[in-house]
Amino acid sequence: MKVDVEMGGGSPKLLERKQAVYRNLDERYEIHCETYKGQQYSHIYFTRLHYMRNLLYSLVPKWKPNLPVNTVLGLEEEKECIIVGTIYKHMKLKPSILDEYSKERSKVPLVKPHNFVHPDDHLILEDESGRVKLAGSLLDPSAFVTGIVVALHGKETSEGKFFVLDMLEAGLPPQIEQPPSSTEDKYVVFVSGLSIGSSTFNPLQFQLLVDHITGHLGDENEQTFASQIVHFIIAGNSVQILQGLLNGQTIAPRDQSTLTEPIKELDILLNQLAAAMPVDIMPGPSDPANFSLPQQPLNRCLFPGASAYNTFISCTNPHQFELDDIQFLGTSGQNIDDLFKYSEAKNKLEFMERTLRWRHLVPTAPNTLGCYPFTDKDPFLIESCPHVYFVGNQDKYETTLLRGSDNQSVRLICIPKFCETGVAVMLNLRNLECHSLSFSTGLNV
Repeated sequence: MKVDVEMGGGSPKLLERKQAVYRNLDERYEIHCETYKGQQYSHIYFTRLHYMRNLLYSLVPKWKPNLPVNTVLGLEEEKECIIVGTIYKHMKLKPSILDEYSKERSKVPLVKPHNFVHPDDHLILEDESGRVKLAGSLLDPSAFVTGIVVALHGKETSEGKFFVLDMLEAGLPPQIEQPPSSTEDKYVVFVSGLSIGSSTFNPLQFQLLVDHITGHLGDENEQTFASQIVHFIIAGNSVQILQGLLNGQTIAPRDQSTLTEPIKELDILLNQLAAAMPVDIMPGPSDPANFSLPQQPLNRCLFPGASAYNTFISCTNPHQFELDDIQFLGTSGQNIDDLFKYSEAKNKLEFMERTLRWRHLVPTAPNTLGCYPFTDKDPFLIESCPHVYFVGNQDKYETTLLRGSDNQSVRLICIPKFCETGVAVMLNLRNLECHSLSFSTGLNV
């Protein structure tokens, strides 16, 4: 894209948008040849345990070189050893369909908790041979969820429990070395939670963002800054369709425009963006895509205007890609929101850090978060540490730089819901520093 900027003397100055080399790495999340034949989820858990156990076994000699590694069935009372398995968290408040059925008929109103953590929750470790209840104060059940694979040092008690003395997590995965720092600034813009069609969506607010980053607003300095934006990422929940219309019944003619209008409006906005720069759009839980993870790309037929541009890319959720050799990994937020329901942390960034240390993007799937029942792989395993890890649709903008024990460096970004906050996030590829862009249409009288 080229932009004409009027100079003080009246002569226009031609600005050319900077470019970045882009590579889409979503292939692992795409469902092509998988066929559902009634298979259960044991396959994905077995694949996860097999991969993570081999990884943890390779770390044990450095961690506890003189201790034997046993299976759950091979535990002997009061003999210290190491066991590797999948954690199962028994939760007193975990919702069940039977509870929902009984609550509908209950006359006593029930208070909905912000999450389902309870002081009586306890952890169990299981492998192919069996399962054992974990004891001791080392592991705080509120910090864990079902589906994590860990190595534990401890001993079996006379009560048949495993008393935990120490724990080993996989830790941050190895990272491809970050390319040498560039001398020029290039920016990536992240936005999520547009919720076009909802009562909170402000079309003027998002149009201001579009006009700003495409170079149609501001003076010469701001337009020069806009020309340095090389990519635009939309991390889910772009539209919100009234659920009452999606009841499985034939839609009345008067309701058809209500159903399609948000998508048409989104296409108009995407058209403006794709004409100026590369745009990646990820599906979210409120978008017209499959519900279970990994969500497949939004059908390009929904966006006849934007699809005319080769700069418009409909992506999976999770989304993995590369820009100028910087590795990106992100989701529309379901993985972090689900961790928030079933465990506790001081903030969303800590949840993100845990998924990296557990080397699993969606540890609660398929237990409490829907996912496809893969038979020969677990696509959510994190085998390579990204340089940038982002999640969309969070309550507020947060960011930090995470350092690993092997010199890994990861920029963590929580992208807020734009319809509620008016905030987008900008990341500089040169140094991975980021800041927020805030747009407001309110008038202070």
